[in-house]
Order: sequence, then structure tokens, then C-alpha cells
Amino acid sequence: MNHMNPASADSDSTLPHAVVSTDSVFGAPCWVSLTTRDLEAAEAFYTAVLGWTFRTGRLGERFRTALAGDVPVAGLAAVASVYRMAVAWTPYFAVPSADETVARSRERGGTTAVGPLAFPPGRAALLADRDGAAFGIWEGQLATGWEEWRKAAPVSVRLHTRDAFDAAIFYGEVLQWAGGGEGCCEVQYDGAEVVLRSGGETVARIHSGALGQAPDPTIRPHWQVHFTVDDLPACVAAARAHGGTVVRWEDGAREAVLTDPDGASFTVREGAAE
Repeated sequence: MNHMNPASADSDSTLPHAVVSTDSVFGAPCWVSLTTRDLEAAEAFYTAVLGWTFRTGRLGERFRTALAGDVPVAGLAAVASVYRMAVAWTPYFAVPSADETVARSRERGGTTAVGPLAFPPGRAALLADRDGAAFGIWEGQLATGWEEWRKAAPVSVRLHTRDAFDAAIFYGEVLQWAGGGEGCCEVQYDGAEVVLRSGGETVARIHSGALGQAPDPTIRPHWQVHFTVDDLPACVAAARAHGGTVVRWEDGAREAVLTDPDGASFTVREGAAE
């Protein structure tokens, strides 16, 4: 399952490696992966919509590494049907120890779907928080370095959940946010959202509606991956032309929610990532 591997670009895998380790940016998103049923359709779609190219991972024809230029930026895996997994984009967070992170998640009511498993030069696991939102963790070296990854394909992630405060406590404890140590993330409260920053950049948000409101029972908690594009109308048009669906977008808006031909949801935003 090398879609879980945020490393090994040179070794033809799809999880993140380089000289920068997860110790330097722990708690921050460091990779994103797509679980799909139709790899060829996904390749054609994301080539047209995001301009990516692809290469095959060493684990076989079911796996691809997406490249922006020559920089690995995401993993794709056609395993949704084989392993009965949801078709979805999933963020992976950098951690110093996968074992310790999984233990903290379990202690706080989270669940473990896969792992931790070894994917040299690192280890990965797929988890879910106590409200069911799936996320991954990665311990090890990062693909081309965290800053280069973010520059090549600017990405941020937003958790849509029922209770932002409760979620922030869970992730803060599990991923060791705001611990004060070198490399850890900073947490701030911004209106209706909890904002996660790393190295001065906004890398994640947790949203549940206006602060002080009661939790919304109609929300299905999930992490939404946001990609930055130069031309949003062209991106939306390409998505429509290649079998995708426009879930939400208005002319003049800087952000659109799309689904790919297999139904995986993601957001594209024109301009700087937020």
C-alpha cells in the first residue's frame, strides 16, 4: 500500500524522503494520498485539472506518484475496491514516532485502520479520530523536504467536524500541537475556526461553524484537501470536461469544491493557500 508512503520518490514509491525528517515539522501535514478505483481515469483527470504527471511506484501497477514538475506531491492508489476502502483524499501528518502517536490516538478514542507499517525510509499508519474522520501519519524522511513539497503543490487541509474545540483537543494531544518544542505547530483561534500554523504558514484548519454554537449533528466529519491553482475557471472547466463534478462554485469566487470521476472530493483555490 505505497499510497501511504510520503517518501521514496527516487525509489519509485508513493509515500514522502530526503534529508529532512518528520522531527523538523512534526504535527503538520506532509503528504496527501488518493484512494481510488480507476487509476487511469484518475491520472487523466488530475493531469488535466492540476497539471500533474505520474510515474509507477515500485509496488506495482495499482500505485502512482504524482509529480508537479519533477517534485513528488501526492500518491494515488487503486485499492478502494480491493481493500474496501473509501474513495477519498487523505492527509498525512508528520510525527516523530508512529507507535507513540497511534497509542495516544487509541487512548483518546481514535481508531487504527492500518499500521503502523514499515515503508523504508519511514513508517506509516492510517487512523480515524473519535468522530470518524480519517487521517494518516508518517514517521521518517520527507519527499524532497517539507518546504519544497509545499512550494511545488501548495496544499492545505481543513477538518469539517461537529465540534472544533473537541477535535482540536484530540489532534493537539495526538499530534503534539502547541508543545513549545522546536518544529512543533502553533494553534490559534480565528473566528469560527481553529487554525494550525507551521513555520509561519497556515497548514490546516478545523471548522464546525460559529464558535459557541452547539455541535451540528448533520456534519459527516472529514478532512478536505485544498489545492492551489493559478486559473480557477480553467480548472473548473477542465474538471467538467474530464468527468468530474462541480459541487460548489460561483463566477468570481476564489474557491471551488470538485469531485473527480470516482467521487473523491477536493477543493481548489486560486491564489495563495490559506
